[in-house]
Amino acid sequence: MSREIRQSGPHWRRVMGALANRDARTAYAQIVLGAKQDLSSTLAGQRRDRAIAALLDAGLVERTAGNELEASESIFRDLLTQQPKRQPQTGVARFMRLGRIDRYPANQAERKELLAWIAAETFEPGEELTERKVNERLLSYTDDVVLLRRYMIDFGVLERTPSGSSYFRPKDG
Repeated sequence: MSREIRQSGPHWRRVMGALANRDARTAYAQIVLGAKQDLSSTLAGQRRDRAIAALLDAGLVERTAGNELEASESIFRDLLTQQPKRQPQTGVARFMRLGRIDRYPANQAERKELLAWIAAETFEPGEELTERKVNERLLSYTDDVVLLRRYMIDFGVLERTPSGSSYFRPKDG
C-alpha cells in the first residue's frame, strides 16, 4: 500500500536518512569542513561508496567540474522553501498536524466530528476488517491506535462484531 513518491529536488526524508547513517555523516562532515584528508583513509571501499551515494542522492553534496565533492550551498534553503505556508485551520484540520492527530478535541461534538472524518477517510461503510487491519489503517493517523480505535467505538463511528473478531463502519455513520 505504501509507495514512495519520488519528488523533484531534495526531500527532507532523504536528507535525514542520509544524515542518520554514521558513515554518511562522517563523510559529509569531512566534505563540509573541506578536510584535505582523503575519505578512503576514514571509510573503506563499499562503505565509502554507499555513504557518498546517499549524500549525492539526498542532494547534500554535489560533484564539481573536476569530479570533486562539495557541500551543496542551497540544500537546506531548498528544503525550507518546500514547506507549505501555514493557513488558519478550521474544522478537523485544527486537530491534525502533517496528516496525523496532534490532539483530541476536548469538546465531545468536535471529537466525534474528527473521529467520523477519520472513519470516512479510512473505512468503507459495512467493510469488515480484523483488528490488525484496523490498526494498520489507523497507524497513519496516530501511533496510539488502541486509543483511537477505542474512541471510534465509544463514539459509534466504528463497531465491533458480536464475536469481537472484526470491526466495521456502520452504514449509517
